[in-house]
Amino acid sequence: MIRLVPPLVALAIVLPVLAGLAGTLAAAFGHLPALGFTGPSLDPWRDLAALPGLGRSLWLSLATGLGATALALLAAMAAAAALWPRLSSGAAARALAPLLAAPHAAMAVGLAFLLAPSGWLARLASPWATGWQRPPDLATVNDPAGLALAAGLVVKELPFLLFVLIAALRQLPVAQAMAEGRALGYRPAAVWAFLILPQAYRLIRLPVFVTLAFAVSVVDMAILLGPATPPPMAVAVMRWMVAPDPAGMLPAAAGAVAMLGLTALAALAWLAGERLAGMAARALPLAGRRRGPRATLAAGAALAGLAWLAGIAALAVLALWSVAGRWRFPDPLPASLSAAAWAQPAAGWGEPALATLGIGAAVTLAALALAIGWLEAEDRGAMPRARWAVALAVLPLLLPQVGFLYGVTASALALGLPGGAAAVIWAQLLFAFPYVLIALSGPWRGLDPRLPATAAALGAGPWRRLFTVKLPVLAGPLMAAAAIGLAVSVAQYLPTLLLGAGRVATLTTEAVTLATGVDRRLAAVTAVLQAVLPMLGFALALWLPGRLFANRRGLIGRGAA
Repeated sequence: MIRLVPPLVALAIVLPVLAGLAGTLAAAFGHLPALGFTGPSLDPWRDLAALPGLGRSLWLSLATGLGATALALLAAMAAAAALWPRLSSGAAARALAPLLAAPHAAMAVGLAFLLAPSGWLARLASPWATGWQRPPDLATVNDPAGLALAAGLVVKELPFLLFVLIAALRQLPVAQAMAEGRALGYRPAAVWAFLILPQAYRLIRLPVFVTLAFAVSVVDMAILLGPATPPPMAVAVMRWMVAPDPAGMLPAAAGAVAMLGLTALAALAWLAGERLAGMAARALPLAGRRRGPRATLAAGAALAGLAWLAGIAALAVLALWSVAGRWRFPDPLPASLSAAAWAQPAAGWGEPALATLGIGAAVTLAALALAIGWLEAEDRGAMPRARWAVALAVLPLLLPQVGFLYGVTASALALGLPGGAAAVIWAQLLFAFPYVLIALSGPWRGLDPRLPATAAALGAGPWRRLFTVKLPVLAGPLMAAAAIGLAVSVAQYLPTLLLGAGRVATLTTEAVTLATGVDRRLAAVTAVLQAVLPMLGFALALWLPGRLFANRRGLIGRGAA
């Protein structure tokens, strides 16, 4: 039975992505039989070329994606260099947890409420510092240059990159490298810049490229923080996809292919930057330079601190707006507090919350079952532990969502599959499974092999070893992976919008819709719920293993030491 897991993963995860890419490419050249279009034709590309501001849209996506990823990575590296080894403790994980758990849409709504001309920062500084008695006419959000979008991406992606960087540094002999570098006359900043961080970067390249692909093609944050005329390219493609006119599907496909090319261009530019940075890291020590970029690291660490404060303030202003009564500008705090928005779940957040929880539970359980089956199949020799297999599994994370979800949606139409909750669960599984597999694979492969070997020597079969030895010992990592799966599911916007066909409303889709309206309180309630669900999942993952194994000496559910 375990041998069925690899083909099941291929059928449920890999083949839909490849079919989606093929369907997108075919529709981009006018072939979409489900809607009566037969190609080949270049009309979709002509329609795309006629899009007002096309060049600007492409540039916005490329510049904000590359710029935000580079700033977030540099700030994460600087923070690690400045605060190590204090960052290696559990305190770092606890400090980053709220920002890691909060979905992108919730963070974007909070940042919009923080940075807007009538936002909390303007209120706190007015009128004593600015003289403003009414909101100024300034484009602090949705600015034409995309600065607010880039800032939002930095705030959200920096904690993730810092978290994986801390995990990478724990695998390196940092103290030994520092001692050897200092013995050779290098300053601490030089040891970090020329020796430690390059080694750590090699261990986090996959998360960095996942971050880059997401930043270039993000939709929900771009809607809330990015410019509207013209919008970033992914938003323009999404608008075509959901337009009432079915003919818009063809130029949308051309735009999706353009997004694939843009993401590839961003990856090539990043690889070129890697090469240049590597050459500099090798050339400068050979030239006798003993001092490192101390000022750059200090600036990066300051940026990391500022991004953390901005993220915490964004979540705080969400909570404040959700219970705000009358709040006039420029009052720094509401004149009164009210739970009216919370007391009326039927007014807009009740059904989306239930749908989000139900879909998230289904996606999490499915992703966890597939990941366990995948890793157990490796242990039993049913499939190779090869890089190409992992690459296929994480393929959805390395591609822009609009690049293949269009084809997945078109394939569902051609097969007569209705949009709804089942289609949304399947679409979200495409993204949740890779994260769950990555989170679980390290602890699973690090499990002491003597434990299942001892059980086998005592006559336990493979299924009994799985359920009585491996899973109980790995309860902590299993629950952490489940919490990650839930967080990924809650955060999905575009898969829910497209595969749900307008019939499935989740907290994410509602947060994006309400944040562009006038009711800040209801938007804040929805965004708070969207952020709280993953946080509760992570809190449960931290608390439950200790309760399960409170009376079992030496078995704490954390896998191998």
